[in-house]
Amino acid sequence: MKLSLIAGATLFSLGLASGASQLPLAQYVSTLEASAMADLLQALETMQSQFFEIWQGTWPDAIDWTRAVMSTHIAAGMTSFTKSKQPDFSLEHENLVNGYFSQMTTYYFGQDAIGLRLQAYDDILWVVLGWLESIQFLNHHSDIHFAPQGNSTWYGKSFSPAFAHRARVFWELAVDGWDEVLCGGGMVWSPWLGPYKNAITNELFIAASVNMYLYFPGDDNDFPFSNTDDVPGKKHDEKFLDAAVKGINWLHKSNMTNDQGLYFDGFHIKGWRKDDNGTGKCDVPDLMVYTYNQGVILSGYRGLWSATGDLSYLTTGHELIRNVIAATGWFTGHSSEHEWAGLGRDGVLEDACDSGGYCSQDGQTFKGIFFHHLTVFCQPLPVGAQQAPFHGADRATAGLHRASCLEYAPWVQRNAEAAIGTRDEKGVFGMWWTVGLEEHDGTHKMSPAPVMGTDYRNRGLPVDSVWARSKGDMNNRFAAGHSNSITHDPNERGRGRTVESHSGGVAVLRAHYEFSKL
Repeated sequence: MKLSLIAGATLFSLGLASGASQLPLAQYVSTLEASAMADLLQALETMQSQFFEIWQGTWPDAIDWTRAVMSTHIAAGMTSFTKSKQPDFSLEHENLVNGYFSQMTTYYFGQDAIGLRLQAYDDILWVVLGWLESIQFLNHHSDIHFAPQGNSTWYGKSFSPAFAHRARVFWELAVDGWDEVLCGGGMVWSPWLGPYKNAITNELFIAASVNMYLYFPGDDNDFPFSNTDDVPGKKHDEKFLDAAVKGINWLHKSNMTNDQGLYFDGFHIKGWRKDDNGTGKCDVPDLMVYTYNQGVILSGYRGLWSATGDLSYLTTGHELIRNVIAATGWFTGHSSEHEWAGLGRDGVLEDACDSGGYCSQDGQTFKGIFFHHLTVFCQPLPVGAQQAPFHGADRATAGLHRASCLEYAPWVQRNAEAAIGTRDEKGVFGMWWTVGLEEHDGTHKMSPAPVMGTDYRNRGLPVDSVWARSKGDMNNRFAAGHSNSITHDPNERGRGRTVESHSGGVAVLRAHYEFSKL
């Protein structure tokens, strides 16, 4: 198969950054990389010092699924940090890593692993991805800084079995959401509502399954709450890959994209009632578009390429990224208009709730999720033969992938700069990044809701027969603020600055750092 990853790419366009032309390329990249890491570390420190309570082992103002995302950002940030240093790690650096690792392990015990079992399937799958991210951090830190010393491993690796067990238990719980009766397959969002087959649950299932195949180290622990028929849990078990491939094939056949090439939220089934499957088909689309629905699948695409070597996963991922960037109004540098472009304006990513100030805890978390998974997708491809089950790329493919990702770097940088512009005096990021741009004059139009779209993630679930929700069910998921708060700071409206809004800043700064190294 012929690989075509770039459309009109120029190999290096970071010259948009201020002062780039005055520095030799190597020196400029080094300076940018160091600055980006400093920004990331400051953002991580602010998130933990402002929002994490070690005696509770969690971020008390967050909710269960957003806490799982917070832990993912911490583990990913520490992976970036530990990979940035040479093996002769200083005591100061090791102390920093150990401090964050202590908080990660505290969160393992603080996570509501019982209550989460009774939540929607997407909530369950965030847990899987979070602990797999932590396992990857353990492996990176031990391999880089301890393996060269001989047979010793980092003490943190002793937590790998516990993290792996929780990931496996929650993956097994999520499998129950796969349904072949309606729509010919696909994951349902929640067992407590009418059947809704949405993008995020299916993308999470794909990403979690392929990452279980690649990174799950095995598990022989059958206690507690596990299906003992599956013990021991095998490393690189083909059932995980089979699930991911089945999931991506269904998602691609579902036609769950709009005319901008973006994933919309999902499908209901026409005529479904509790005693009647109606048409049994995914034929009632909900056209609401969220940023995170464009992101999680990127981890799935990258993992599926790593597991199979099929280049179509890379080409499809790059196409989606370009669609997202175009939907922010970014074409030839950046748009000078403040018009909504489908998923942002002025070249900055937005969810529809941002400009109105009515984002819920869910909505405030979404942009960070997109940038985390974009960063995963754009990691350099390994060249040559790799240890099974991982595949490697030839040099041409690796070069095309890198060149394509370099095309996105100025856009990532613009979003990072916009996010930095929303920090308050405590260093906490706001939710609406666009107003952080220096050239933004404060004028804007509200983001329009799509026709046939329900912004249930921010405004709550309708009480109707379509969603089959009783009054009061799942209301605790949606803690939206008031958009009409009187304030001179647009990011103090509604819920204001929170751990969720701040986590978006952490993720985009990590993306900026990783793209600066490409």
